[in-house]
Amino acid sequence: MANYENVKIDKGFYKSAGGFSAQLERLDPTSQYAGTQLEGLDAFQRQLKRFDIKVSGPASDIVAKFFSTGDSAALFPEYVARAVGQGARENSILEQIIAARTDINALDYRSILTKCAVSGTQPVAEGAELPESVISLKEDLVRLSKYGCLLSASYEAIKFQRIDLFSVALSQSGDQMVRSQLAKAIKTLLDGDGHSDAAAVTQTAAAGILTYQDLIRLWAKYENFELNTLLASPDMVVKMLGIPEFQNPQTGLNFQGTGTLSTPLGARLIKCSAVPAGTVIGLDKRYALEMVCAGGVTVEHDKLINTQLERAAITSIVGFSKIFPEAVQALKLKS
Repeated sequence: MANYENVKIDKGFYKSAGGFSAQLERLDPTSQYAGTQLEGLDAFQRQLKRFDIKVSGPASDIVAKFFSTGDSAALFPEYVARAVGQGARENSILEQIIAARTDINALDYRSILTKCAVSGTQPVAEGAELPESVISLKEDLVRLSKYGCLLSASYEAIKFQRIDLFSVALSQSGDQMVRSQLAKAIKTLLDGDGHSDAAAVTQTAAAGILTYQDLIRLWAKYENFELNTLLASPDMVVKMLGIPEFQNPQTGLNFQGTGTLSTPLGARLIKCSAVPAGTVIGLDKRYALEMVCAGGVTVEHDKLINTQLERAAITSIVGFSKIFPEAVQALKLKS
């Protein structure tokens, strides 16, 4: 009999280091299933198979299947966390602007401050000192905030619902949660993270008008970095797509065929309602923003296991820090 069928599941796993899935992996390592029919499944997914719980597809089970036994009931909070996390990941804007993600097990975090020496175009002469890049800790802590929602539903209301339909509702909660996080990320890009590193702002040449030359001026601000991403408010996207240079047939074909907005500057254009009206944020995605996470998506597992779902909290604690402030520039519509 496979080892995953012998694992004794306990709700205390949720309080262990790394959480429920990490504890399952320690008891039932995925590496031992290489070359078997279970290859590709993680420890949690093997437990779903053990209890024959189908969470997706036309043959998905009803929610009540989780509560057939005490062990299978303990899987329910992890399923909820994963469904919410999937909705968060599917909101791709945040993922497209993060250079690094740092996971911590505390509420206090201090990011790094990097000062890179620029040696110019000349090589270092023999015996001369090498240009020095200094990496130090920032004086202030990264401010972490809690984001989340309350799952308000009685067990009686959902027990006969198909799990795949319930997953859609949970995914939408995750999407809303990450939208709040995105708003904080945009504010950090524009205003900085408390270290006098607000984005430099360029105004358009004419009031109320966005031209291609304005965007060229923004592009020209980048010397040691590359403008590869443009985050624009919806009104600025409308203005941008009306610029003749943006009406190149190849640009239009790419947008119509893939839904991806590209620009003649080579930067990816992302429409984002979290960006203030009349604003375009240019950034080098590789070096601009760090996302700090104090754990992943957490749920009140006791309530879920005991089917007391009236008000079960689903939360995530994150913060943002600018890595290289010079990698972010802003263009604002002149009023």
